[in-house]
Amino acid sequence: MSAAATTPDFPATGTVGASSAGPDRPGREGGSVDADGSRADDRPALWRRYPAATALVLYALLRLTGLVFLAIFAHRAGADFWTLLNGRFDALRYVQVAEDGYDHGLTADHPEQLKSNLSNLPFFPLYPGLIAAVAAITPFSAPVAALIVSWAAGLAAAWGIYAVGAHVASRRVGLILVALWALLPHAVVQNMAYTETIFTALVAWTLYALLRRQWLTAGLLCLVAGLSRPTATTVAAAVGLTALVAIVRRQDGWRPWAAAALSPLGYLGYLAWVGHRLGRLDGYFYLQEKVWRIGFDGGASTFTAFKQVLTKPESLVSYMSTLLMGLAVVLIVLLVSHRYPLPLVVYSIAFFLITVGTENYYWAKGRYLVPAFALLLPIAVGLAKARRSTLLAVFGFLLIASGWYGTYLCLVWRASP
Repeated sequence: MSAAATTPDFPATGTVGASSAGPDRPGREGGSVDADGSRADDRPALWRRYPAATALVLYALLRLTGLVFLAIFAHRAGADFWTLLNGRFDALRYVQVAEDGYDHGLTADHPEQLKSNLSNLPFFPLYPGLIAAVAAITPFSAPVAALIVSWAAGLAAAWGIYAVGAHVASRRVGLILVALWALLPHAVVQNMAYTETIFTALVAWTLYALLRRQWLTAGLLCLVAGLSRPTATTVAAAVGLTALVAIVRRQDGWRPWAAAALSPLGYLGYLAWVGHRLGRLDGYFYLQEKVWRIGFDGGASTFTAFKQVLTKPESLVSYMSTLLMGLAVVLIVLLVSHRYPLPLVVYSIAFFLITVGTENYYWAKGRYLVPAFALLLPIAVGLAKARRSTLLAVFGFLLIASGWYGTYLCLVWRASP
């Protein structure tokens, strides 16, 4: 019998939950086991009393270590540490929108002339809006406000990720899930003036609300997520499909209908605003395809780049993107075969398909996958059964690897991370 049959909070057809016992469940051998699946005699007092706070402290320490790593090598290379975080690539665009607002239209007469005058309209408004708000009520400049927002959102994301992991499996799994997310190869972008943290925070809390069948909360959070990144369509798909299952089962009355209706409104609203700004219904997609060369081709360009990685010498970032996409496939298989909750599975699959199906920017595919934290759940559940010495060895290696690769992205790689 699946956990969904005994735990009404889960709207999925099956899940790895506290009531299930199997190879995915940590902490079943030896010692007294708490209701969350963790051994009470193995946990420090702080974890037992303040598990969410422990997750936040753990995340902050891991990311601080990565920043110290970057600061040391930036100093040795004569690079400005702060500029690496908030003064390049997309960070410049978000700060510019916060300071000066959006373009009124195309910045050149023809698409061929737009290479040096890229429109900022494809950059969704939530992050620059928060930057402008923080800069307005504090003495900080917009670039500093951008980091404040990003770092605060990183803590909110870590809290939400912990909540999902603890709800699906155990507190121990929640903490490990946070640590894994903090030590991704591209984790350095979590400390940059990018939208990865704010989007991940909204996704994590949306999925947590879905797991608890808090439909209106999930719908509203998904609506806000739609103002942060175009990939919010993936979490909207999770809300919509989970709501559809509840509707078919005649669960929770009108609330699933409301969640499904609310979830895409932020995304669709911004697309409509861009269309009005440009005077054409497909304005947003026109800019993405003709100006930024980042349309959706179903994976054709990704497959072409993949063949080049296999047959020709390529950059380290291309190899890393290939490795991470391959790992994502394996983890999706585990999510499905181990019957994780429906919202997590739908979101993970949809996010992977969007990542692979987006044309060009093959080197950035690894960064695109940063918000797909649910993919890490099978790894977290497996590590939760490991000895403490094993965990220290694994996370020690990940700490060094993440710090090294983040430094490489900032100091050696000359394109966006």
